[in-house]
Amino acid sequence: MSTAGEAAWIRAAAVGVATVLIGVVHYAAPASLIHWHYLAQRLYYLPVVYSALCYGWRGGLAASALAAALYLPQVAEDQYLEVLLFAAVGLLTGILADRERRQKQRLGKVYAELQESFDRMKRAERLYALGQLSAGLAHEIRNPLASIAGAAGLLQRRRPPDDAKAAECLDIINKECQRLNRLLTNFLDFARPPAPKYQAMSLGPVVDSVISLAAHGVDRRQVVLKKDIAPEASDFDCDPEQLKQVLLNLVINAIQASEAGGEIVISARVEEGKLRIRVKDQGCGVAPDHFDRLFDPFFTTKKEGTGLGLPVAHQIVTHLGGVLAAHTNPDRGVTFSVTLPLKHGAAK
Repeated sequence: MSTAGEAAWIRAAAVGVATVLIGVVHYAAPASLIHWHYLAQRLYYLPVVYSALCYGWRGGLAASALAAALYLPQVAEDQYLEVLLFAAVGLLTGILADRERRQKQRLGKVYAELQESFDRMKRAERLYALGQLSAGLAHEIRNPLASIAGAAGLLQRRRPPDDAKAAECLDIINKECQRLNRLLTNFLDFARPPAPKYQAMSLGPVVDSVISLAAHGVDRRQVVLKKDIAPEASDFDCDPEQLKQVLLNLVINAIQASEAGGEIVISARVEEGKLRIRVKDQGCGVAPDHFDRLFDPFFTTKKEGTGLGLPVAHQIVTHLGGVLAAHTNPDRGVTFSVTLPLKHGAAK
């Protein structure tokens, strides 16, 4: 039993014991002590009101029924109407307490949504500034990088055939230039993702393509890729290439986090008028203090990672009018969810 459940049972037991004690005092007081009898009759209202505040109108009625069972055998018939007052007080107090709890829940939900919107706004401002910086740096670096690659190619063609050391150095230059060029491409994808090209599409073929592409990294890890696509996820508006890029990124991350024998499930359902795609793994999970930084550019826990995969996916999903989120699974691993509008222009 949970701590909250135990506390509820303790409160209920306390109400019952208090009501019985009041009944004992009421019963034990001599008939000549009229004031004690009057005081005991008024004390019955305390557990009734407390139970109504804790458990709502049902708790108020239950406590009033217990109070009535102890009260009726000890009073004259002209005092039986007091029982109706017990029930009325318990019912009215419980209804008001239930209404207040519902209002608190609504206010709490609104506050959580406002806080989430504020956090998203701060993240968007930070990403925009960083994106502009990345775009500028990428353009400034790409020009001299092209000159370096061109000069290396020229030297490669003119080097003596028997100069192995020069060939090795030039090969390193070419490979590093290619690696830097890929990194700059990621910078530009993050800073200025292309505008989505919306079309009516079905999710099944996209997921099949993602599984086929990701299967090359599965062999050595012996990870099982599964899909669970609901039939209703076959009619929505999206950019299939951009969605494929997002899902492929999430699946590859899941593969890298999984151990041998693990399972990755790509599922999709229509929930609350939106398409929700989930990528669930059974990997090592994410440290709690890393969750808030998952979509921050350049943050990575991988030795060879650039920290741009998830931020680029986040940017793409945002441009598609959706939300990319992550949460820890109850057993192990992490689930990434992509929530998208079903129709273009329906996103807020």
